[in-house]
Amino acid sequence: AAKLRLVFEASENTLGVYFFDEFDAVGAERGLSSDVGEARRILNSFLMMLEENNSNSLILAATNHPEILDTALYRRFDDVLTYEMPDKHHVVTILKDKLSLYADFNFDSVAANADGLSYAEITKAAEEVIKTALIENRNSITADETICALNERKIMKEQLKTLTVKR
Repeated sequence: AAKLRLVFEASENTLGVYFFDEFDAVGAERGLSSDVGEARRILNSFLMMLEENNSNSLILAATNHPEILDTALYRRFDDVLTYEMPDKHHVVTILKDKLSLYADFNFDSVAANADGLSYAEITKAAEEVIKTALIENRNSITADETICALNERKIMKEQLKTLTVKR
């Protein structure tokens, strides 16, 4: 809470954008079974500081887990933006943007393999395929290796989900 106070004081003294990433670490709903007293105090402090903040600075928070955020937070922020998972059209757009210099295949057929992946995960898969081609001194990539990279991202996502459940 003391460090949060420093951030909010800075926001009042220095105009800027103050970004709280992975905000669920601070803003998880009070009363969850994993809630400890210190976490509740930090959230209460954050809510109070946010309410009292009169700066012209922009305060942003981001989470991949909005379902666990305390509802009081939604009342304190002026806007809440939600980003959905990309649909097939957006997946094709991402793949074309990233891979068109290296690939000459049907992006629509490859896009079906990105189902369930976020924009960032699809971008990382595309970048991984490009890196591999460059390391191997190739100037082109195939649909198969792109599909493989997308599938690897799905596997990593599932493994991460399993790790977070086992905590």
